[in-house]
Amino acid sequence: MRSDGHVRFIKVSSRLQMAVAAGVSLLALGWVITVASVAVHRLTESTDRDSLLNREARVESAENRVAAYRKGLGGVADDLKRRQDFIEKMVSAHLGALPQDKRAGETVSDSGPQAASTVAKISASVPEAAGLARQEARQLAFVEQLTRYADRRAQADAQQMRHLGLNPDTMLSQMDRGEAMGGPLLSLSTSANGSLDPRFERLGLSLERMSALDNGLQRLPRLLPAKLDYISSGFGYRSDPFTHRGSFHPGLDFRGPIGAPIYAAARGVVSFAGQKSGYGNCIEVTHGNGVVTRYAHMSAFRAHLGSQVAAGQTIGAIGSTGRSTGPHLHFEVRINDRPVNPRPFLETASHVSQNPGGNAPVFD
Repeated sequence: MRSDGHVRFIKVSSRLQMAVAAGVSLLALGWVITVASVAVHRLTESTDRDSLLNREARVESAENRVAAYRKGLGGVADDLKRRQDFIEKMVSAHLGALPQDKRAGETVSDSGPQAASTVAKISASVPEAAGLARQEARQLAFVEQLTRYADRRAQADAQQMRHLGLNPDTMLSQMDRGEAMGGPLLSLSTSANGSLDPRFERLGLSLERMSALDNGLQRLPRLLPAKLDYISSGFGYRSDPFTHRGSFHPGLDFRGPIGAPIYAAARGVVSFAGQKSGYGNCIEVTHGNGVVTRYAHMSAFRAHLGSQVAAGQTIGAIGSTGRSTGPHLHFEVRINDRPVNPRPFLETASHVSQNPGGNAPVFD
């Protein structure tokens, strides 16, 4: 230290330096612990407060419902009516109007007359419960309408399958055998004793059948496999282009330029991608239930073995590989490894679904 022309030296020992450093460290650690404690305390208070608010909300909700029941069953019946109104409006918005009529041959129950009698008896003996009885009758009628809707939609799907030469019952049995299923048992019931009302059970079975047939129909080849002008060779008997003698042609030939895209006719899994004798470069797509589509003479692959493909997805390009006289797509539909005429499948494309090219099939 320099002062008035004099210089003085102050020495700080290493022991003193260590003591000062230790003191500073302890002070810093104490400050960190204090801040952390305050933060944890505030977080705990916030969590406890949120939990209390949630419990209060649940108690309040339960108390409100108890109060509503104490005021009278009429108010509860009004709430149930509004909820049923909401459900029916949502269903109508997404599914359309449910069938109100009864058709010959349908096995759906009709609870209308019995429900009307029940409402009348309850209204006479327990007037305050008349509103609940009316809502119960309305609920049962709604369940029966939903069942009719599911049955009629399943019937329409089955009719389309028959038009394509398929047996819908056989396809359903194949679905049952082929699907991998499992999981915990979660039983359904409609009564406090654990039983299931037969009308609700019937609704579940009808919806299950409808869903299965819808799924099966979506897996059938219904999109044009190529954006082309016309079919150059049909299914069945023809004069072989090489030998000029009678032969069987197991598919349809679509003429087109080399490199033109080839589309999957339905969603499925690529089960073969390579070369086949006579077919050249070939892709096969398995759609389930024994249905396979085959695309041959390709100039390029746009999908590989094991690929999940969507309906209308590009899977290859037109070429002239294999036994071919010019660029075209050879397209087959095979059911249980038996070739069937693809024409009925593709004839539905224009009014069931649309392929990426926007072309409806043209047959000559």
